[in-house]
Amino acid sequence: MPTARPDPILNPVSTTPPPGTRFESIDIIRGAVMVLMAIDHVRVFSGLPAGGPTPGIFFTRWVTHFCAPAFVFLAGTSAYFYGRRHPDLSRFLLTRGAWLVLLELTVIRVAWTFNFDFAHYLMAGVIWAIGWCMILLAVLVRLPVPAVGAIGLAIIVGHNLLDPMLPGFIPTLQENSLAGLWKILYIGFFAGPIAIGAEGPRLIVLYSIVPWVAVMAAGYAFGTILSAEAARRRRLCLTIGLSATALFLVLRGFNLYGDPVAWTAQVHPSGERPPLPALLAFLNTNKYPASLDFLLMTLGPTIALIPALEGARGVLPRWLTVFGRVPLFFYLLHIPLIHALALVVSAIRLGAVSPWLFTNHPMGNPPPPEGYTWSLALLYAVWGVAIVLLYAACRWFAELKSRRSEWWLRYL
Repeated sequence: MPTARPDPILNPVSTTPPPGTRFESIDIIRGAVMVLMAIDHVRVFSGLPAGGPTPGIFFTRWVTHFCAPAFVFLAGTSAYFYGRRHPDLSRFLLTRGAWLVLLELTVIRVAWTFNFDFAHYLMAGVIWAIGWCMILLAVLVRLPVPAVGAIGLAIIVGHNLLDPMLPGFIPTLQENSLAGLWKILYIGFFAGPIAIGAEGPRLIVLYSIVPWVAVMAAGYAFGTILSAEAARRRRLCLTIGLSATALFLVLRGFNLYGDPVAWTAQVHPSGERPPLPALLAFLNTNKYPASLDFLLMTLGPTIALIPALEGARGVLPRWLTVFGRVPLFFYLLHIPLIHALALVVSAIRLGAVSPWLFTNHPMGNPPPPEGYTWSLALLYAVWGVAIVLLYAACRWFAELKSRRSEWWLRYL
């Protein structure tokens, strides 16, 4: 199979290190997180809740938590390698970031909803966040690489210091004309116009800018580690990955720091949260905004896995590599495909396509109608069909990019 040309959006140089070397492990990881991500996006249209109440539903959601951190982190790493080969890194990040934000607010929004109700509903998802993080990284990359990495790590480690202040801070935001901006930057889950009293669509921020810009900055600095000699690179990846995982176990286990909700508080009924078994509560870290514990729990194992995947062979690594080399194409295609499959499932199960499937997914949507919700088995069956169809499409597109060089291919 021909090797795909570098994708300049999320994978600018397919994470290509010094000439003559290639990290297939990064393509495999990127492909794996794309495949896992699709599970949660099928769940959105299945009507099953996120994270509960059964262990099966909980882990269906939990396993997909590895996706956004790896996606954003490796986007930063790709930017590092692009910058080593091209002098226009800042300009590249600005233009690609703006392109991703535009895609999120237009093409991706329609794919999620299958409606054109732009006047009342917009969503800021992971592609929005990556786009804005690239724009901010365009400024940061003018600093030395160690400084970029230090800033990223400082924000990742320190942003949970805000947690004790937020309960009193959020009511103040409701009366502040900059409330929307603060929620876009950090708090997330904002529904409404940017400024108090302003007219405009409801913007639901799923991924706030902080701490994701810090994750991308840390990924950018991580490029120096991937550039190291092979034995040292593997040693550093294992050390960093396992240390981050161990730190998560300590911080979370003793509820020392790094998450706004102690896991022990989730074991018993607390406010509107249902009680969770101890293991599930321990793993139920905060994603919106991503807490330190959440990032340690997900990025630690991801980084530790890189050496193990170097030189991986077999059918599964080959499949995942195909997805990993055309990540934006996969992302833009998988949402409308899953949505269309949900229409087919609805027509077969209910005898008609449910109007619920044309409302504002994945946020701002009313609960599914009675009798609509899928079983877990059906969820995974639809996911399997989607992945097979996506593999065929992604392989075709990867081969197309390897043969042709039209300018528009660089944007997919």
